[in-house]
This record gives sequence, structure tokens and C-alpha cells, in this order.
Amino acid sequence: MDATFFFDPVCPWTWRTSRWLVAVAQARGLSVEWRAFSLAILNDGQVPPEFAEAMAASGRVLRLVEALRAQGRHDDAGRLYTEVGARSHDAGDPLGDKVVAAAVDAAGLTDAAAALDDDRWDAAVHESHALAYGSAGPDIGSPVLMVPDAARGIHGPIITEVPGTEDALTIWDSMLPLIRLDTFHELKRARR
Repeated sequence: MDATFFFDPVCPWTWRTSRWLVAVAQARGLSVEWRAFSLAILNDGQVPPEFAEAMAASGRVLRLVEALRAQGRHDDAGRLYTEVGARSHDAGDPLGDKVVAAAVDAAGLTDAAAALDDDRWDAAVHESHALAYGSAGPDIGSPVLMVPDAARGIHGPIITEVPGTEDALTIWDSMLPLIRLDTFHELKRARR
């Protein structure tokens, strides 16, 4: 794998970053491993009531992501996330069970859909989350990006809009050497 992207499908910032990474992967022929990062775990299960349905749906998606990863089906996990994000973030619909079901069908993953409701995958979600958090944390959220030959992952990059291909590659080419430097810590500015 050329990159491992840990994500929570409920996060709109993570969605934008994932579309950046997809553009980079297509332009450079990179392979991406899609892994679970749980904002519910990060917040120790303290989910405000108005976000409960979306967070529960996100947890179901993350089970399926880890089930697909265990089978080496990284492209399928990426396709699932694309379908979930298009139906929720792009369409402006809240993430819920209907969005998840439609995304699973559109991604052609009905053969693996049982994992959505199989709590045995929760341990794999926790392990994936712990790996991401341990790599880039503390004081981080979704997404986390890891690349080979880097001692640690990074939180982000966080982008406000999905850039065109040229700018997407500029971000990747600028970030890659930094993420591989043990002495590099953080670049940050306020969100607009």
C-alpha cells in the first residue's frame, strides 16, 4: 500500500480529504488502504443526541470497512466510502441506515453486508482506531494518513474544498517529505 487512510464516514472534513487522496491516487497510480477511525471511540461514546443516528450508522460502515480490509478488499472499502459520502456529504442527506443500505447496494457489496450488524467486527474497529490514534495522536481526529517509511502518521491534511488535480498533487508532493521526517510536527492555520 502506498497510503493508509483512517476515516470516520460521518466527518465532512474527512470526506473532502478523502476525495483529495482519491484524485492523487488516480493521478499517481497509488494504492490506498481504507481503515476505520471512530469519532465515537475518540469521544468515549459521548455522542450528543442529535448525532446519535449518524454516529450509529457510521459505526456500522466502519464494521464493514474492517471486514473488507480483513479480506484484502481495499478497493471495495474505498468504493463503499465513495458511495456513502456521495449520498450523505455531497447530497446533503444525514448519514443513516437508508444511506448506508443504498451505498452498500451501489458499491455492489451485498455479499459482505452482514458485517454491518455483526458486533464481532467492533474489536477490529477498535484496533484500527487505536493504530491510527497511536500513530498520529494525541489531540487528533479524523482523518489520519499513514505512508510507508514514516515513523508516524498525520492528522489530515484538512482541506476546505477538494482541489483540482494539479493542486492535489502539490499538496501530496509537499506533504510526503514532511510526514517522513521524524522532526516534523505540525502545520496549522485557522479554518475559514
